[in-house]
This record gives sequence, structure tokens and C-alpha cells, in this order.
Amino acid sequence: MRILTSAAMAVMAVAGLCGISGAAAPPLPHAPVALLAVNMRQPFVQELAEGFATGVEDIGRTAHVQEGPEIGDPGHQVELLRGYRTAPPSGLAVFTQSPELLAAPLAETTAAGVPVLAVACAPAVGSGVRLFVGNDNYRLGRLLAGQVAARLPRDTSGVIVLGANVPGMPTIDKRVNGVRDELRERFPNARVLGPFDTKMDPTANREAWEVLLAANPDAVAFLGTGEADGRNLAALRQERHATWVAGSFGVDMPLLLAVRSGDLSLVSPEHFLQGAIAGRLQALQARVGVALPRGWIEVPGLVVDRGNVDAVIDRQTWLFSRQNWFRPQVDDIVTDPGRHLRPLSDASV
Repeated sequence: MRILTSAAMAVMAVAGLCGISGAAAPPLPHAPVALLAVNMRQPFVQELAEGFATGVEDIGRTAHVQEGPEIGDPGHQVELLRGYRTAPPSGLAVFTQSPELLAAPLAETTAAGVPVLAVACAPAVGSGVRLFVGNDNYRLGRLLAGQVAARLPRDTSGVIVLGANVPGMPTIDKRVNGVRDELRERFPNARVLGPFDTKMDPTANREAWEVLLAANPDAVAFLGTGEADGRNLAALRQERHATWVAGSFGVDMPLLLAVRSGDLSLVSPEHFLQGAIAGRLQALQARVGVALPRGWIEVPGLVVDRGNVDAVIDRQTWLFSRQNWFRPQVDDIVTDPGRHLRPLSDASV
């Protein structure tokens, strides 16, 4: 109840401050809040960063910065994190593919008094981070497998191939486990193979899938865990006029168009929403002192199919469309985070 009351009062107070007209804006009273991410070139990370900026700007009068390595370089991410010792941000949201590697420097950051939350990938035990904003990726895996299963005969007994674009990353491993468990329950006579390393680089990813297709010519389905998997599987299915089912995660435009054409089953992790929640929470604590809640704010994924794909395409076409689509969800979660919290231990790596 205390979290609800303080957060709601803070939102109302900030709204009142932002509504003052004709007054000169005072200097910003604090350092920026920051998003430190990895693989900044990836579309889903760009979605996350745009969401974070939106969440901060919805509160107003708080500067923000989004930065990180252009490629998946956790060592560089550690260097950037340690650089905050000399110029600490007012709040920090961290997305990493290597939570264990960042545990020690994050513990130093939190011990120095910087409010830190993890976004998209749960923090490691010992990091000192007490809030995670992200998916239940095991549940997302089961969602995708359910969509794929609906396109296969109930008595399917063939081969189903799983790929993982970042093997060993907790988020990806949980997706794979969810996919595998759902498929084995639905199709006890099928052979579920993998996960095989399909690489994150788009060119290497396509090459990996070409090898897997050649090795499993009679497979009934191929499922990946990332955006490159979905783009390449859909393209290969179209080029070969194949009948096998393809599935993946993401929400960039090639994936959405593949859903529309019937070449891909898709679940969106809704990274924009994750970033927007993280940005709003960090802006509130920096601007008006609302403490970050503790636990796991679970962000639900979205099944994208032919019934809603046109609406999602419209949403993804413009930044303001995404902002308008997600703002009610962000308002609901941030105004009463307690209703959406799960124990952090449920998400720990």
C-alpha cells in the first residue's frame, strides 16, 4: 500500500509541476538517469532504448542517456559501468547478456548509492540489484511453442529443430526450455532436437540455419530465439516454397510482414514496454524521490498472429504510435507496481 500511495502521489505532483505555464524552467537538479545496454545495433535493444527515453520524458525535467557497446561485448560493458564511479548517474537501468560477469561491478555501483534496476535479463545473485523489469521467458517459450503447435497435426511425430542465437544467456536458455517442454507435452512422439547455436550475426545466422535445414530435410518445424532467426527462417521458407513451420521472437518489421504472409509464428517480448517502465521508475526516483520497488515486475509478451498483426504493424511504424499504445500499460504498472511484483528469486539466474 505504501508503494501505491507514494508512487501515485509522485505522479500527480510531477504532472502538476509539468503543467505550470509561463514560468522559466529551473536548471535540472540532478545528474541524468542512464540505460546501459549491450548490442546497441540490435533492433530489440533500440526498442528498449526508445522505451526508456519515453518513460523518462513522460515524467519530464530529467535528463537521460542510453549507451553501450555496438556489439555484444560484455567486457566493454563492464568498463562503461566502472566509469560511472567518477560521474554517477541519478539512476541506472542495466541490460546485459552476461549478468554473472557484471555482478561485482554492479554490487560496487549499488553500494555507492546509485539506484539500479535490471531490465530484460535478470540480475545475478550478489549484484546488489533488487528490481528486475522483464519477461518470464520460460512462459514466452511455451507461448511460441503453442502457436507453432496449432499449425501442426495433433499426431505429429517428426523432427522439430530448435536454435539459440546466444547459447548460455539466461534469457535465451529459458525460452528454449519453455519451447521444448511445451512441444514435448503436445507431441510426445516427435523428436525435438537442439538447441543448436545459430549465432546473432545475421549472415552467420542464415548460414547456421542453412546447415540445419540441410541436415534435417524432413523436419516439420524450425524455431529460433531471436530476431535474426525469425528473419532468416521466414526468408528461407519463402525462397524454398517450404511447408515446415517457422517460429521466433521479436517485433521488427520483417518479422511482422512474415507473420502477415503466413511464414512465421511470432511472440514479441515487448522490449519497448520494458524500457518505458524502467525509464519511468528511474525518472520518478530521481525527480521526486520515489524509491524503486523490490522484486520482479513481469512484463507479458504478445502473441502476434494474423488477427492482430496489422495493428502491431501500425504501432511499430511510428515512435508516437508505440508511445500511445504502451502508455496506459506503463501508467497502470508504475502507479501500482505492487500488483505486478513477483519475488526476485523467481527470476534469478
